[in-house]
Amino acid sequence: MRLIQNMCTIAEYPAPGSTAADCCLGAAGRRLVKIAVVGASGVGKTALVVRFLTKRFIGDYERNAGNLYTRQVHIEGETLAIQVQDTPGIQVHENGLSFSEQLNRCIRWADAVVLVFSITDHKSYELISQLHQHVQQLHPGTRLPVVVVANKADLLHVKQVDPQLGLQLASMLGCSFYEVSVSENYNDVYNAFHVLCKEVNPKQQPSGTPEKRRTSLIPRPKSPNMQDLKRRFKQALSAKVRTVTSV
Repeated sequence: MRLIQNMCTIAEYPAPGSTAADCCLGAAGRRLVKIAVVGASGVGKTALVVRFLTKRFIGDYERNAGNLYTRQVHIEGETLAIQVQDTPGIQVHENGLSFSEQLNRCIRWADAVVLVFSITDHKSYELISQLHQHVQQLHPGTRLPVVVVANKADLLHVKQVDPQLGLQLASMLGCSFYEVSVSENYNDVYNAFHVLCKEVNPKQQPSGTPEKRRTSLIPRPKSPNMQDLKRRFKQALSAKVRTVTSV
């Protein structure tokens, strides 16, 4: 899969008669693949998405507002339009998990889902089975492609979850499994999204075709564009330089 340097932000409200993808990519007739990234707070969902889209790693992020990004990719000779929905972290309460309506809309909207946990947080691992069950409940009668991703593989000194447990869980759920270090290795992140794109039904309508479920479009706050991502990346680098200089 080769990324085309053409990432942009989906318009918050598409123009009448057009889909969100039309606003960003134009009516090119490319097949649209919609991916939601879901998991507990602090597991690195935003870092995972930005790493996939830009190949860059930024250590610090503002609280996730549920941003939606689009990019074109080439997979086995076909050019696809991929939309990646970054979702707020799952909240855990005494009575169990709390699924917001925003999150439920994201999952219903998606053609595929990435379930993320951190090897440094055992509770985030314990949520995966329940999240997978919830995803399947929101897509009755279909087997939605799901990938399980264990993030922060580089933090072995604070590891709470053995990678073998993640592999066994993914196998039990019938999902592909990837152990990744978003901060150190782009290829593993790339592969996780690649396999999802291959598993999504190729008979989907192209992005230039009006969708039947227009109500599934997700209202969301203003999303950062590519220039904003670059600005935040430069700020992170500047902060590191200042820290080193002060030492």
